Amino acid sequence: MTVQTEFKPNKNRKLAIVGSRGIPAKYGGFETCVEAVAPRLVEKGWNVFVSCEGTRDEGKPSIYKGVNLFYFPIRPFFRIAYEVLYDVYSLLKSSLICDCIYMLGYGAGLFLFIPKLSGRKLAVNVDGLEWKRAKFNRLEKLILLISERAAVKFADVVVADSREIKKYIEQRYGKQAVYITNGVDIPRHEEWNDQKLAGNSSLREKRLLPNDYWLAVARLEPENNIHTIIQAFLKSSSKRKLLIVGNFSSKKYQKYVQRILSEDNARERVILPGAIYDLGLLNMLRQNCFAYIHGHSVGGTNPTLLEAMSMKNIIIAHGNEFNREVGGDTILYFADANDLATKINEVENALDSFVHLKEAAYSRVLSNYSWTDIVEEYDKLFQKLCAGKVAYE
Repeated sequence: MTVQTEFKPNKNRKLAIVGSRGIPAKYGGFETCVEAVAPRLVEKGWNVFVSCEGTRDEGKPSIYKGVNLFYFPIRPFFRIAYEVLYDVYSLLKSSLICDCIYMLGYGAGLFLFIPKLSGRKLAVNVDGLEWKRAKFNRLEKLILLISERAAVKFADVVVADSREIKKYIEQRYGKQAVYITNGVDIPRHEEWNDQKLAGNSSLREKRLLPNDYWLAVARLEPENNIHTIIQAFLKSSSKRKLLIVGNFSSKKYQKYVQRILSEDNARERVILPGAIYDLGLLNMLRQNCFAYIHGHSVGGTNPTLLEAMSMKNIIIAHGNEFNREVGGDTILYFADANDLATKINEVENALDSFVHLKEAAYSRVLSNYSWTDIVEEYDKLFQKLCAGKVAYE
């Protein structure tokens, strides 16, 4: 990519970040990214606006850490339709008040011409091959693929949070993409405290103990291989528990997982406490697990993997190109349930052979996934985008 640099950036320009569910972050990678990036951009002099789901009459703030928040004035209904309408509204509103717009995801890709009508500059984060996700039916996948093509066409800049996604965009569409990855904040140490478990009935009843459980944190959906993780754990010889934190994305998939859990003793070994939004409790669970399993198979640089690495965990991750890009040789990888069961047994039976991976993963995060460095890249990109100086050869 060739970028013209002979200009004086104006940091007082207005920037909109749309497409996430909003901040404070409670759900998903985009929200984590926005909460990390938006306030830091404000500190650098940007006037930042972030779209949020929900309405102001629910008592939500208009400003958060210096970031201006605006809300979609319709309450959630049928999820897919709601998300498209929410994105269209966010595009319309931000096109009226901001100089440039950063769209996260491309679910509303067919409507990304809207900023062009008012001469606004548009950057689009294409996320991670949404049209390949197993939770979507064939029609939904086709619509998402068309939306991806439209997003690449309308974007002044395509942003990829992984080098593999950047390669995919450039090879498939012949348009260069800017690589800006996700990051992670290094957490404070959380001592184990049984009282923190009291608010969650599943954790309280199972009498969870430090170092006595394997952990996974994810949306409970097929492409995150929740079923594979459970099947592998039940096949393994581990005497520990398996704790999977997250909510199901569909009733159909929940029933499928519940059938797996109907096996003898499975419900005693596998704990599904739902989503946990108390960051102190979640980090306590991450920092005190025996080891961590990451099943995500579709996507770019996944925040939950970065977070697990920052907690100094031994990690076994699905062996796709995205996870390998993030973890390198600091984590282990699995191909299927049988392979994962074998890896679980190896870690259980020869722990001393894998303990060094904890510090290796932590060091890799510090070196490659610092929010401070990432925000610098966003600052430079948005300065050039708003000044109209980003161009492709």
